[in-house]
Amino acid sequence: MKKITLILLFFAFQIVQSQVRGITEKGSGLINLEQHQFKFNFFNPGFSYEFGLFRNQSVSVDVGLGAAIYEEGYTYGLALNNRYRYYHNFNRRLRKDKNVSGNSGNYIAAAQAIFFSQVRLATDINGPDDFNLGFYGMVYGIQRTYPKGFNFNAELGAGYYKGDGVPSGYGPMVSFKFGWVATKRKSRKPVFE
Repeated sequence: MKKITLILLFFAFQIVQSQVRGITEKGSGLINLEQHQFKFNFFNPGFSYEFGLFRNQSVSVDVGLGAAIYEEGYTYGLALNNRYRYYHNFNRRLRKDKNVSGNSGNYIAAAQAIFFSQVRLATDINGPDDFNLGFYGMVYGIQRTYPKGFNFNAELGAGYYKGDGVPSGYGPMVSFKFGWVATKRKSRKPVFE
């Protein structure tokens, strides 16, 4: 697990280094990415905040209900999800004259989630009542934001579930969110360099 983490950190450092080099040469670099985006999620209630870092890269934080399913069982309750997203298809969407406002695109993300014991609604994992569970892995996601602000986000991935007081193990990460973007979005018209 430590080797995988070191490899991911190395690649993340290389990407950030190349992006910083590009920013100093070309300006801020947030051509298609929203600088700030706040969403209310209706399906699995909660809220999300996403902010643009570099060209095609953002960080998102989400608090709401979520499910964890892995080798030892499942848990459903309050979860904190963090993503470092790299949107890979903005240029292709623009060439096809498709919407990119509201960060409408496909992405690959380093994912981390914490499932808290304080607001757990259901579980079948054997262990103490106050266990927390963490997820560390990668996901592939699709996000679309429509003109009236409605948004959906679907993710699929896999990773390592680290138990705090319960056994750890590997498992999938599946997430689906439907909600509304409360912040103003960029124009739907494409912006080219």
